[in-house]
Amino acid sequence: MMATNFESCYHLCQIAHPLLKASGNGSIVFISSIAGLTGFIVGTIYSASKGAMNQLTRTLACEWAKDNIRTNAIAPGYIRTPMVKKMLEQEAFVNEYISRTPLKRIGEPSDVSSMVAYLCFPAASYITGQVITVDGGLTVNGFYPEEL
Repeated sequence: MMATNFESCYHLCQIAHPLLKASGNGSIVFISSIAGLTGFIVGTIYSASKGAMNQLTRTLACEWAKDNIRTNAIAPGYIRTPMVKKMLEQEAFVNEYISRTPLKRIGEPSDVSSMVAYLCFPAASYITGQVITVDGGLTVNGFYPEEL
């Protein structure tokens, strides 16, 4: 899990650094997870690997700014992808998740890809070192059921 989610990002960045630096305007966008930002009752190593990626994002942003390379990460909530297909087939899980999500829906891949595109565009040229949640507001809602 650490090799897949963290070390691969680190090593790919090291390989890409000379090319990004030569471009004069590089941008790295990692795909993290809200699991790297808050606690859950399962997924310890997954969460730790995403937390490490978040810190890599912030540190590379500081280290590589001199080379005009921006580094950001996107931390999605549950997005309708094959990875979470089985969970999204469980009606009770979906209902609970949606009840705690202010935008009242499961995310779509286009919600994440749109943020990736934005972070790579010149319009985001002053954004670096950020871990941006794409979770319909779940992490700012405090995870409290609506009835409280």
